[in-house]
Amino acid sequence: MFAIATITYMLTLEPTASFWDCGEFIAQGYKLEVGHPPGNPIFILAARFFINFVGGDTAHIALAVNAMSALLSAGTILLLFWTITHLVRRLIVKDGEEDAMSLTQMIVIFGSGICGTLAYTWSDTFWFSAVEAEVYAFSSFCTALVFWLILKWEDHADEEHSDRYLILIAYVIGVSVAVHLLNLLCIPAIVLVYYYKKFKNTSAKGSLIALLLSFVIIAAILYGLVPGFVEMAQYFELFFVNTLGFGFNSGTLFYAIAVLAIFVWCVFELYKQRSATRIKIAFFCTVFFSGTLLIGDGVMLPLALTAALVVYLWKFCKNIPVRWFTIVAMSIFVIFVGYSSYAVILIRSNAQTPMDQNSPDNVFALASYLNREQYGDRPLLYGETFQSGIVYEVNSSGIPKAIVTEGKKLYAKKVKSNPDEADEYIVTGRTKKYKMTPELNMLFPRMYSGSHIQQYKEWTGMKGTMVNATTYVDGNGNTLANEPKLKPTFLENLQFFISYQMNHMYWRYFMWNFAGRQNDIQGNGEITQGNWISGIPFIDNWRLGDQSLMPADLTTDNKGHNVFFMLPLLLGIIGLLWQAFVSKRGIEQFWVVTFLFLMTGVAIVVYLNQYPNQPRERDYAFAGSFYAFTIWVGMGVAGLWHILRQYVMKKDKQARAAAWVAAVVGLLVPLQMVSQTWDDHDRSGRYCARDFGKNYLASVDQNGIIFTNGDNDTFPLWYAQEVEDYRTDVRVINLSYLATDWYINQMRRPAYESEPVPMIADAETFAYDQRQYGYLISPDSTLTPALKAVGHFYGDSKNAKYNLYEFKYPRMYIPVDADAAVAQNVVSERYKEYINPYISLDMLNEPNTRADGAMNTSKVMSIDIVASAIAEGWKRPVYFAMTVPDKYYLGLTPYMLNTGMAYQVTPVAYNASGDAGVNTEKMYENVTKKFTWGGLDTAEPGSLYLDESVRRMVSTTRSTMLDLATALAQESYMFKVEASEMDTTSAQYAEKMKWANDSENKCREILDLMIAKLPEKACSYSLSMGMDIASLYMTLGEESGNAEDLKKAEAILEREVLKYAEYVRFFQSLEPSKYNLLSRYDMYIDRNIFASCLQSYAQIVDDETMTAMLMKIEALGVNLDRINLSGKDA
Repeated sequence: MFAIATITYMLTLEPTASFWDCGEFIAQGYKLEVGHPPGNPIFILAARFFINFVGGDTAHIALAVNAMSALLSAGTILLLFWTITHLVRRLIVKDGEEDAMSLTQMIVIFGSGICGTLAYTWSDTFWFSAVEAEVYAFSSFCTALVFWLILKWEDHADEEHSDRYLILIAYVIGVSVAVHLLNLLCIPAIVLVYYYKKFKNTSAKGSLIALLLSFVIIAAILYGLVPGFVEMAQYFELFFVNTLGFGFNSGTLFYAIAVLAIFVWCVFELYKQRSATRIKIAFFCTVFFSGTLLIGDGVMLPLALTAALVVYLWKFCKNIPVRWFTIVAMSIFVIFVGYSSYAVILIRSNAQTPMDQNSPDNVFALASYLNREQYGDRPLLYGETFQSGIVYEVNSSGIPKAIVTEGKKLYAKKVKSNPDEADEYIVTGRTKKYKMTPELNMLFPRMYSGSHIQQYKEWTGMKGTMVNATTYVDGNGNTLANEPKLKPTFLENLQFFISYQMNHMYWRYFMWNFAGRQNDIQGNGEITQGNWISGIPFIDNWRLGDQSLMPADLTTDNKGHNVFFMLPLLLGIIGLLWQAFVSKRGIEQFWVVTFLFLMTGVAIVVYLNQYPNQPRERDYAFAGSFYAFTIWVGMGVAGLWHILRQYVMKKDKQARAAAWVAAVVGLLVPLQMVSQTWDDHDRSGRYCARDFGKNYLASVDQNGIIFTNGDNDTFPLWYAQEVEDYRTDVRVINLSYLATDWYINQMRRPAYESEPVPMIADAETFAYDQRQYGYLISPDSTLTPALKAVGHFYGDSKNAKYNLYEFKYPRMYIPVDADAAVAQNVVSERYKEYINPYISLDMLNEPNTRADGAMNTSKVMSIDIVASAIAEGWKRPVYFAMTVPDKYYLGLTPYMLNTGMAYQVTPVAYNASGDAGVNTEKMYENVTKKFTWGGLDTAEPGSLYLDESVRRMVSTTRSTMLDLATALAQESYMFKVEASEMDTTSAQYAEKMKWANDSENKCREILDLMIAKLPEKACSYSLSMGMDIASLYMTLGEESGNAEDLKKAEAILEREVLKYAEYVRFFQSLEPSKYNLLSRYDMYIDRNIFASCLQSYAQIVDDETMTAMLMKIEALGVNLDRINLSGKDA
């Protein structure tokens, strides 16, 4: 099984970085850098180990890390095989007869193992993570290992030294915490296995108690032990640095050595058993100094737990349970050893690596990093709903102040004014918990995001109830003002939990893996996108409309279209029922697997509490739950054997034949799965994330600065720079991170060939989380130089009345040195006369700033950097990635020129309409000579699997190339217009026509390049893209008389018409209730795009050809009488 899985994953491995976090993880592993919270030091150390095997070949570093995921995934498959065969063996082979198994029993056992194992090997979710550099493959391996180890312990529980398995489990948990926290969810299953093995007279009550104990263990590890190590280190760190005057991290080092010595002493005392008092003291020190008792932010609970432990040890513990003390002490010890890998994060952060997210270079910053504080929190069991707000207390002067409960002190390194100052931690504030509108709080709040109210209504039909919500109170807590706000009812809240969080965000993923998948398009409840299907018409058509009428673009031509006919699901149900009813041991096993299934499925759904319209599909989070279900899929073979023996092949001599039949039928199920899933998991030959990341960098001039925003326009760029050493002169600045002081400080440092980013902010400007917002309290509308306005905000800018930082001068401008702009090739000489004397930055009237009533740190710093770069003579050209949303452009769009995958800020307002222009000369050079194509240009068209993230980037690249081609066509036209006014015999006329022909040829070249490098068969055109390309070819053909251009336009339009005809055929087949579940994209196709395609096609072909096309469309089943050909939106 290991070999089959290894071969599968290695053959389908992505050879380089994938989108999302993969590029970041590979860069972390290569140079041991610090990635996003909460970090994964074990992963990056393992990745570094695998990277060593490729030597210095940077082109294969990503392949090495991807191969690590493949091998760990294959290891998971091996452990699953051992797990299934263990469980089935214990149900069909009597205790003590293991050495005398019959061939029939072996066929059933191994058939079950092979079936379940291969089903998981070739399942959608697990395979996806197995071929890329993500933490989920490693996390799945740890989960499988822990579960297998407890089953291994079950086999040896009555033997001497069997506790070593329990301690090994604890160590694996400690290691896995440094990869992903999901492993903790195995603990209920582990405790149940222990209970069923050690207690003879098991019962439902005993099982419930065991489960409650398992939840206590999870809480102790998650809220005590794991954060407790760090919190205890913080106390030592404060004492050593602030009291004794040692340097930073000296206390942390002392604590690590001291607690290690305490662990060793405790184990020594438990082993020697020479003094009960010393054992108790050593055990107490182990538990106390591990920080296990430091649960919560207050002091009362830790004190109570400490007192309880003391009372137990010295009052009630007459006979020391040495075995249990040893297990507990050793478990804490090995978890500490595994968790100590986070020292890598501390060490590397102190080395100030180029990627040093959150700068966790001390234990206080590390605590924030581990707690993922930058991502905020969400209510789980009780809390606010979507219109909840902060309650304000109004003082006697009429000034409102937010009501807040302060918790423990927050410490940070003191920012030194000179390097000779002593190291010191200072208090920067306290943890805060704001009082939210009490009337809007509710139990089990699922609908809490204020920015998703419309989506909540769409998912539930929510009407809610209006309540008078308290907004202001006086000093005595009496209500001064309230306002009516909408609150969902508890039933509506529960409906969202069931319909979206459970059904859409879990059950849909579950069915992808065990029933089938409609396509790989991310869905939000639409009937054409990303649903589960069965392949059984009466089931699918009832839910989603007639699937036989669905466009091929969304089904058979979409590699993510997988049909399993629900066979894995049915086999899993058979296995589940067989396990539950075969024997008392079977029902015990059933509860073990069930709680593994529920804790890694439903429990995660409850914990994540996801809001609608997630940025990506989240099925990877539930891989553990699918792992558990494939145990039942494997057991389905034993269940089939049991059914055959009971009802078909009843004679004893038919038992072996029944076993063979069950095994063969079971084997056919995963074989049918792999026939469907291979094509949409084969990433061999795909280089898209790396190449498109390089294209962003290639669009930037030497020593440039490019602002990015999301994962997919940041991490691929980091990968290209950090791993493949490509364009390290460019500084990539992520706007999301630019809202933090640690990231701003990193921008002030050089990185590789990139000099420090120009800015007037210094280390103290945003230190200690100050100036997070510049509020427009009483703005001055005077036009002010940007650096002067920003400098005023960096000074003493607190509003005395409200005690808030105020941005006083939001109407800004950046003075322009025209000569410098030309000298640095920001503007060509022929456009010098159009250079503006200043660039306008009117934040007072910028819509997003006006709506917010404030400017956040990221916006202020963006202005600082742009203005500083221009003030330094344009030596550092500034760009915004074209995938950055418009709201982050600072209103600079009129001054921007497209250079490929980025918009360059210039001093010329090229477009009065507010859209970015195109630098045709520079962009043509970048696209034709510097762009790379992700393997799409070399692979057989349609052979590469392009998932939705890749297809989006292909569409983005096509869009920017189309912008270039359009601009070139417009240039050609303008040159011809200018030439038409000249003497046709003049040199000027000849020059203008040469320019016109040159632009025309370049336009054609870009269109041909797009079709060749990003072929339609590899990725179909989105919406009007095909029409727009055809329109340009038509223009070229009509202007030049080139018949080939017209043929290309006709061919593209013909394919687009037929493609969208299939869409419309399906839409017309839907009843109104299902039609309303179409996406806006689909409705736009139905109401606009198809008709526009037909009209464009009619313009280029003769009447006979058009008639033939209309007949072909009607033959497809489209009712043309229902098509809106008026050109107006229906």
